[in-house]
Amino acid sequence: MTGTAQYPFTAVVGMDDMRLSLLLNAVSPAIGGVLVRGEKGTAKSTIMRGLAALLPDIDVVPGCRFACDPGAPDPRCPDGPHEAGAGAARPTAMVELPVGASEDRLVGALDIERALAEGVKSFEPGLLAAANRGILYVDEVNLLHDHLIDLLLDAAAMGSSYVEREGVSVRHAARFLLVGTMNPEEGELRPQLLDRFGLTVEVAASRDPEQRVEVVRRRLGYDDDPAGFSARWAAEEGALRARIVAARALLPEVVLDDVTLRQIAATCAAFEVDGMRADIVMARTCAALAAWDGRTEVTSQDVRQAALLALPHRRRRNPFDAPGLDEDKLDDTLEPFEDERGGDDDPDPGPDGGGGPGGGGVPPQGDAPAAESQPESPSDAGPDAGPDSGGPSEAPAEAPQAPRSGGGPGERAAVGAAEPFRTKVLTVPGLGDGASGRRSRARTEHGRTTGSQRPRGTLTKLHLAATVRAAAPHQRARGRSGPGLVVRRDDLRQATREGREGNLVLFAVDASGSMAARQRMSAVKGAVLSLLLDAYQRRDKVGLVTFRGRDAEVALPPTSSVDAAAARLERLPTGGRTPLAAGLLKAHDVLRVERLRDPARRPLLVVVTDGRATGSGPDPVALAARAARLHAAEGVAAVVVDCESGHVRLGLAADLARELGGTAVTLDELRADSIAGLVRDATATSQRRAA
Repeated sequence: MTGTAQYPFTAVVGMDDMRLSLLLNAVSPAIGGVLVRGEKGTAKSTIMRGLAALLPDIDVVPGCRFACDPGAPDPRCPDGPHEAGAGAARPTAMVELPVGASEDRLVGALDIERALAEGVKSFEPGLLAAANRGILYVDEVNLLHDHLIDLLLDAAAMGSSYVEREGVSVRHAARFLLVGTMNPEEGELRPQLLDRFGLTVEVAASRDPEQRVEVVRRRLGYDDDPAGFSARWAAEEGALRARIVAARALLPEVVLDDVTLRQIAATCAAFEVDGMRADIVMARTCAALAAWDGRTEVTSQDVRQAALLALPHRRRRNPFDAPGLDEDKLDDTLEPFEDERGGDDDPDPGPDGGGGPGGGGVPPQGDAPAAESQPESPSDAGPDAGPDSGGPSEAPAEAPQAPRSGGGPGERAAVGAAEPFRTKVLTVPGLGDGASGRRSRARTEHGRTTGSQRPRGTLTKLHLAATVRAAAPHQRARGRSGPGLVVRRDDLRQATREGREGNLVLFAVDASGSMAARQRMSAVKGAVLSLLLDAYQRRDKVGLVTFRGRDAEVALPPTSSVDAAAARLERLPTGGRTPLAAGLLKAHDVLRVERLRDPARRPLLVVVTDGRATGSGPDPVALAARAARLHAAEGVAAVVVDCESGHVRLGLAADLARELGGTAVTLDELRADSIAGLVRDATATSQRRAA
């Protein structure tokens, strides 16, 4: 903590749903945390720091690295055993988990070298230990590796973290308020991981000038005099802190009657939510809402509010589903239970009340509007997120894209995609070193053990058999006299493992007039949509280049958001000539830039075309062949999806695939249930080149 006063939580303008969700989790951490979805520059980090400063101090056992409660110390604490007694007060910790954190940084590290060589169990706590009894904040949680998210959510659900390395294990308490933020444009979380977050809220910057003015006024006032600004909000901060303490004390007395439980069950069933976690989270949220409002009985309004916070993200079953909840359907589901309650239980929500979204209990400053937040601190916001921006520097994925002038005459309106299907697996040949995923073979931290090597730096994955083999010849020289093996640090061997990586799948889609037949283009879009779904499941980045008329354009730069790619594909118009060479050259430029940004992520180029090439120049086919050979020379794995139809076929797509050094498949062969045999792995590429 620095000496600068934090921006007060109560000074935030609006953001009612986000503030209420955080406060409910502060009252009842068993709810399971909050996932905040929204654009950058919407005060997410500022609100989190304000919440940490707002929460009451906690008592900890002096010297305990795991923040044990002196009144009830953890009997299995690695720093224990602790005697019950007086503790030392300290502020509630807020720990930030960076996107690039390793598994050992998150859960802690066991020193296997000391355990084997010296017989000492040495454990260095990770971020989960530091966050115990505090807040764990994960910005851009959707960009974390899946196995880290699983570890994080398992610890949040169980209240403890368990670390084991080669038979040496440590367990410690890990109870924290989990908050994750994400920008959906950068990629979605899997539905299974979304379900593990208790509540979710959507945040967006207001477009109301008056609300934005109040945001800027408060932010500038804080920047000019942080201490003075915070002092003016001290009374509101104190009142809200006292309300949190009172709600925590009241929570065990809240009664969840049968009517409430039936309302919760009926709501989850009506919205076809998978599993039972939603029911449990809604029940806990209802109890927290009642305690927050100073009541011991739950109302229908509590159930409604809990549903709005706990269900939208649980209804998302595939990457192209938008999270949300039909509020009319929700009201219809709850209405039949009103007679059982007597119809008089709905509170009158207000800015300080507990029933509705405004139940944050945060008094506004003067006549400040109540539907907006201040920008994040300068360290959080990007260069375009200044006081007068209030929103992202680029349009969201759903924003319509105006067609380029290259379409020219003959442009046809976009057609819908056919029903997606399960595709056969497209892979990149060889062994990569990219980010963990599910597509191509790669050296990874997780997977099957393939060998051993001397550790470079800290030993993380011990290869026990190789270590024993290295130590065995030296036992007599080391004076071994008992049954134990004498192991030195030089004997230790690191296990090398092979798993799967995610790739960059770049689509180059022909949108020219030769593809413009409505049924044909619908089938092509359905195939690309199927490949996008496959890329989502295999943790790939995707990009989209389209070519038609006189030129090619990057419809979507490489991103982790397949939603954005699907939206751009849906709006893709067709018509004009076929500048195949321009499309391949544009794809080459995209891959060149991406190779500089992320050299470990190997690309897979998927060209969707019938192989025809027209346009300016004396020989457009030869130009396309030259452009294709640029990719082949750089070893880019390529697949051409042949969209040619009819009884008479020219085979131009197959010719293009040969120039790319890749393979050609028809739309029918792309299906996983196709009878046609298909070899995807480009070992055939190397065989052809060797020949």
